[in-house]
Amino acid sequence: MRFIIFVIDSHSNTANGDEISAIDAFNVDLQANGHWIMAAGIGGPDKAKLIDNRSALGVMSSASLNTGSEHYSGFWIIEANSQDTAISLAEAGSKACNRKDELRPFLQ
Repeated sequence: MRFIIFVIDSHSNTANGDEISAIDAFNVDLQANGHWIMAAGIGGPDKAKLIDNRSALGVMSSASLNTGSEHYSGFWIIEANSQDTAISLAEAGSKACNRKDELRPFLQ
């Protein structure tokens, strides 16, 4: 089963040196244990484009759907044999990056 773990940030969108080391170690562990698919940091809400082209509407704004103080700053896509395993990995990811995260399953 595949899952996505979204990293939730509130300000800087950057990790400090200790957090980077912990994230790197977490990534190595994911890879070593066959859970790794991919990971990436993503630009903050100030870099977002909200696009609605349903029925060729052609509306685009420089905004994020989420207007609150928290936003996604990165993600991991993982492979896990159960939701319990995915939850454990999301907990470890939250600890490594020192941020909240959100776990969602891929739809089958």
